[in-house]
Amino acid sequence: MLRPPYLRHLNHAYRWSWLVVMAFALVLLGLGIGLRDPWPADEPRFALNALEMLETGQFWFPHRGGEPYPDKPPLFMWASALSIAITGSLRLGFLVPSLVGALGTLALVMDLTRRLHGQRIALLSGLALLATLQFVLQAKAAQIDMLLTFFTTLGTYGLLRHALLGPARAWWFIGFGAMGLGILTKGVGFLPLLLLPAWLWCAWRGQVTRITWKDMGLGLAVLLAVVALWALPMIFIATFGDDPSLAAYRDNILFKQTGERYADAWHHLKPWYYYLLEVLPWAWMPLVLALPWAIPAWWRRARRHDARLLLPLSGVILILVFFSLSPGKRGVYVLPTIPLLVLALAPLLPGLLGKRGLHWLGAGVLTLLGGVLFAAGLLGALGLPALARLAERHDIVPWAWWILLGVAAAGLLIWLRPRRGMLALPLWLAVFWVTWSTWGYALQNETRSPRRMMQEIVSITGDDAWLALPSFDEEFLLQSRQPSVHFGDQTPVDAQFERAFAWLGKAPSQRWMLTEQRRTRDYPCIDLTQAWDMGHQNSDDWWLIPGAAVTDCGGDEEAAPLYVAPTTLSEG
Repeated sequence: MLRPPYLRHLNHAYRWSWLVVMAFALVLLGLGIGLRDPWPADEPRFALNALEMLETGQFWFPHRGGEPYPDKPPLFMWASALSIAITGSLRLGFLVPSLVGALGTLALVMDLTRRLHGQRIALLSGLALLATLQFVLQAKAAQIDMLLTFFTTLGTYGLLRHALLGPARAWWFIGFGAMGLGILTKGVGFLPLLLLPAWLWCAWRGQVTRITWKDMGLGLAVLLAVVALWALPMIFIATFGDDPSLAAYRDNILFKQTGERYADAWHHLKPWYYYLLEVLPWAWMPLVLALPWAIPAWWRRARRHDARLLLPLSGVILILVFFSLSPGKRGVYVLPTIPLLVLALAPLLPGLLGKRGLHWLGAGVLTLLGGVLFAAGLLGALGLPALARLAERHDIVPWAWWILLGVAAAGLLIWLRPRRGMLALPLWLAVFWVTWSTWGYALQNETRSPRRMMQEIVSITGDDAWLALPSFDEEFLLQSRQPSVHFGDQTPVDAQFERAFAWLGKAPSQRWMLTEQRRTRDYPCIDLTQAWDMGHQNSDDWWLIPGAAVTDCGGDEEAAPLYVAPTTLSEG
């Protein structure tokens, strides 16, 4: 039997156990790929970036609907374009980078814990990571953060191999190279550098490999060299080319989306305690339940100056402090803390699983979750007005699914009893993810993806008619089946409509506009008797308006630039 080189020197039982954990992870995290479209807010945007790269051959500057997209570096878009090209399908390919990132993160965490604490703890750490709510959620989402977490974990792995198991200068440089790739994925790819304060303190005490100025300089040079592979050609093309939009892209990605976004964020504004009180209680579930027992144990190990604990735990704390200091916060930003948290918890896991109170706490949480879902599902099925309105607003009827999850929680509690609550809770989460990735996808895809509506629009307009999308969302542009235009994502809405009216007026018999019904209240010049009611989609009601219905609206051709979206591969 052929075995990966990594496994050849390990004992037979661990090899098989490792393969079982990885196979379970592949099934759990990969289940559902191909069953749904990209969902807002972020997934359609990155899928559109990737499709346009494949369609236009412009890989150096990501575009969205023909407009440069400067919010993020391109590495995740490259990975998405590659996976879509390999699979030949948007539905199959768009989730693959997150899946690969999650499996890579899992393998790195298990390998490092095996080297630091032994094979049994390595397997427990892998299962702990797979049980963590935010980790699995992001593995099943086509957002940048899981691929970023893989690179930050690889960076951490390289640094810790050098610090705790070294000297290992090759891994030191690999860690810095991974951080460079992390920066090309998302600007905060340098997060493993937050391990350095604790490292320097432990090195001063003689407990870890010392950092030399030469190694630090060479490591930073590797990081900058990796970033420069993309950044220098991008800057050169934008600076010496004749396209002002690329110069604007350069300035935006280098300055506004880095320091300014961190220090003076303009959206997702949250209080300083946002992560501690509103994110970590669910994102770290069920690991967060172990903290009442883990914190005293950590304190005892910290007093013994255990570098195997101090380095990853300090990373968790400093990452939380780093993101809490910025006024702009999103829950997904703390995803890179989860592998570090597992590394810090790893040596405690056998003891924690013997804590009677922890099992009862896990059983209590499962009782609460299962009870709420069962009650909500039953009341919804019986027609409780508040739940009926909720289902109507979201166009989803999940009552049978919720009842099933409630029954599954009760069944696991009866079977395993509260004394094994921390086994029952992860098993129930596995049931949740399996049903989420199948039944849940089927329930949600029609309301979260406008695929069917865009197909219906083609049947009304004909596939040669042009479609304007003022105040557009990426999912509509992604699923469009006809030539489409928009007027700039950052352009004021009024200016977008002014430009749309002028554009429609040039060929009213061949051009149409799709817009939210609430927007048309500001434009009484639109003859809505000619409009098609496209119904409710993505939390809004929509009008499909022919060009002939806006002939009295005038419009300003100079109000905003016109972007023509390339034909995409979204039909796959």
